[in-house]
Amino acid sequence: MERMEARVSMAHANPRTAIIHRWALVPLVLLLLAGLPLAVWLDLKNLSERALRQQAGDLNSMFNSVRAYYATKVVARVLATPGHSEVAHNYQSISGAIPSPPTLSIELARIISEQQSNISYRFLSDFPFPERTSRELDAFEKAAIASLRQNPKQTISDVSWFGLTGRVRFVSPITLEGACVGCHNTHPESPKRDWQVGDVRGIQEVIVGASMASNILSFKYLLGYFAFMAVLGFGFIVSQRRLIRTVEGMNHRLESTNDVLANVARKISRYLAPQVYSSIFSGKKEVAIQTERKKLTVFFSDIEDFTGATERLQPEEITGLLNEYLTEMSNIAAKHGGTLNKFIGDAIVIFFGDPETKGAAEDAKACLAMAVHMQGRMAELNAQWRRRGIEHPFRVRMGINTGYCNVGNFGSEDRMDYTIIGAEANLAQRLQSIAEPGHIVLSYETYMLVREMVSAHALPSITVKGIQRQIVPYLVDGVLDATGTRIEKFSEHTAGLDFYLDLGSVDDAAEGRIRGLLQDAIAALDRRRRPPESA
Repeated sequence: MERMEARVSMAHANPRTAIIHRWALVPLVLLLLAGLPLAVWLDLKNLSERALRQQAGDLNSMFNSVRAYYATKVVARVLATPGHSEVAHNYQSISGAIPSPPTLSIELARIISEQQSNISYRFLSDFPFPERTSRELDAFEKAAIASLRQNPKQTISDVSWFGLTGRVRFVSPITLEGACVGCHNTHPESPKRDWQVGDVRGIQEVIVGASMASNILSFKYLLGYFAFMAVLGFGFIVSQRRLIRTVEGMNHRLESTNDVLANVARKISRYLAPQVYSSIFSGKKEVAIQTERKKLTVFFSDIEDFTGATERLQPEEITGLLNEYLTEMSNIAAKHGGTLNKFIGDAIVIFFGDPETKGAAEDAKACLAMAVHMQGRMAELNAQWRRRGIEHPFRVRMGINTGYCNVGNFGSEDRMDYTIIGAEANLAQRLQSIAEPGHIVLSYETYMLVREMVSAHALPSITVKGIQRQIVPYLVDGVLDATGTRIEKFSEHTAGLDFYLDLGSVDDAAEGRIRGLLQDAIAALDRRRRPPESA
């Protein structure tokens, strides 16, 4: 029963697990979809920074080359032929003069800034000439000049972003050559006159800006792909949510069906032996009309004078006692592995060896152990019933036989019964009929299988319809322990007497009380038999 319910529970536990897994996929899909644009953004930002740095570096190199060319190929030639022209920072006010290299750089910066809105070129110094328009250096430019004077061979850059617009500032040093040192140290307007060759006079700064928006449009196919994937992912999420709702509805219906099936299974289990029930629901046995021949140990018990008990007791009382008796015996049968075949009024039919068997000998031993257990429990029940006012409790006869029987489903396609038939089953019933109340009678076949655990003696042979041979019954006198010693048990239940003594369960402390009680009981019986004295 529990295994069947566990299988049904697992059947609807899997959809629930699947729903959890599908819900776990939703944030994962969203994360992946969000991660793709982020990755593209980071790559595009890195690409833009590299492009801006490359562009600023190229412009800076170009300006350096132009200024160097001008200084060596133009200015140097003019200075080498005095009288024809001169080099001056105010060349526009001197006829025939040409601009000095710094002046040329400043003029180039002005022209480039006017024509290229995204490119700025600056020629800056912290020692400007008074007549030149100058501005206050910002923190980056001051730090760049200080750093370059420590190490003129380095280049310094800075990248900043404002939304989608990036800007790169690329700074390189302006070092003084020999001719420039003499000019700066002798010029009347020079703010500093102790320059030396190689000193950093100022900095050349190239600023390049670019908007990422224009670069983003370069990835129109990739962006289109992302948009398509986003729509596809959204559609996937919507379909998954619909599927989840459908599965949840199916799971709810499955749970309701499982509850109904479990309830029906519990009700059906009341009509079948646990072994048969488990075999059917596990698929080991088909629900079809089919039988097989097996060697079984069959147990049959019957209550002595049950008809008389029904006449002495009220229907409610007899019903309660019978149900209590059958319940207790059924529990004991299940504990020892017996297959409860049927109740025939007050009679009980149990067999060992189907649908599960441990071998003929072990099945017979289990059956005998069950019968002995039932006897002990009957003694306890009789004591309880007497205390409840039942004058004549039940006294049970038991018979056990081992032999081949037909076992399986008998009946029609619409109605069948799992039972056993055969002469060997009838023999078990016949054995119980010759047993004294409170005793167990075995067939010879059963006795030979359990002789190591029981003490018994033969009874006069009997005949049974359907069996040609003479049957020698054996009355169980007691059970043997592991050493082969008989475990003494005494049982008698009659009007005025409710006696059960199991010496194997009596300890030393209780032995004295039992002896005294028995001696008092014998003395009382002796006094009852003694004739009264005459006056």
